[in-house]
Amino acid sequence: MIRQLIDKIQKTKAPICVGLDPMLNYIPEHVTKRALEEFGETLEGAAEAIWQFNKEIVDHVYDLIPSVKPQIAMYEQFGIEGLKAYTKTVNYCQEKGLFVIGDAKRGDIGSTSAAYAAAHIGHVKVGNKSFSAFGTDFLTVNPYLGTDGVKPFVDVCKEEDKGLFVLVKTSNPSSGEFQDRLIDGRPLYELVAEKVVEWGEDCMDGAYSNVGAVVGATYPEMSRILRKLMPSTYFLVPGYGAQGGTAEDLKPCFNEDGLGAIVNSSRGIIAAYKSESYARFGGEHFGEASRQAVIDMVSDINRVL
Repeated sequence: MIRQLIDKIQKTKAPICVGLDPMLNYIPEHVTKRALEEFGETLEGAAEAIWQFNKEIVDHVYDLIPSVKPQIAMYEQFGIEGLKAYTKTVNYCQEKGLFVIGDAKRGDIGSTSAAYAAAHIGHVKVGNKSFSAFGTDFLTVNPYLGTDGVKPFVDVCKEEDKGLFVLVKTSNPSSGEFQDRLIDGRPLYELVAEKVVEWGEDCMDGAYSNVGAVVGATYPEMSRILRKLMPSTYFLVPGYGAQGGTAEDLKPCFNEDGLGAIVNSSRGIIAAYKSESYARFGGEHFGEASRQAVIDMVSDINRVL
């Protein structure tokens, strides 16, 4: 799977993914109004607004990018109706030729992880039939429970040719409370990185493993260390733009060949029309604002690679 994503990155010359993390306050008034008029002020109405918002953005950017990353919590908050919008979003993006990174950060004891893996990147059996529930191409995974919690995801990756991105060094301000703690003189994130390499060794897909790592753009010096520790691991890089990460901060995440990382931007793209830089588009043309934000982001990153 990672090889297919790399091919799409090279084709688009855009090592980015768009985070489809819709909040109702990101959605222009005319989109929300139309949805609520049809379904009322209900969870179904909110989910419809999210779906129409996502669809408009995808229609404006799908030809520029290789992938999207919907954060499932933004859909779960609206219950079953929100998950229906999540599923429609995943399916629509794949129809448009985009790879979908499901950002669910799952991880639990073995049998529960196996169920999560089946739901998101695998298949579940019902009688004599087999179904793909969410059917994303990649999934983010929390490694806190260790190998017991991660191995079921890796097993499904091998069976289904899917991919993972395991949390290693995240971009949030308090990530260091645990991730930077010294264990036998080394920060915990380095030990997690070594396990990610180990988990990915029998899951190679060309030069890179299908088991990748989440490495935040907000800690470039740590990214440089992790890049050396994980030369064959693809990085999913949050933290660019709204969280403060710059194109220069991203550079250590990449290998010398310009590969090795895919950079996420969520509200900087999907809510671009609300920012001063793209205010000229207005809410009526929010999709066009998102398209321009993608073009600018790709240019900014390629400038330093």
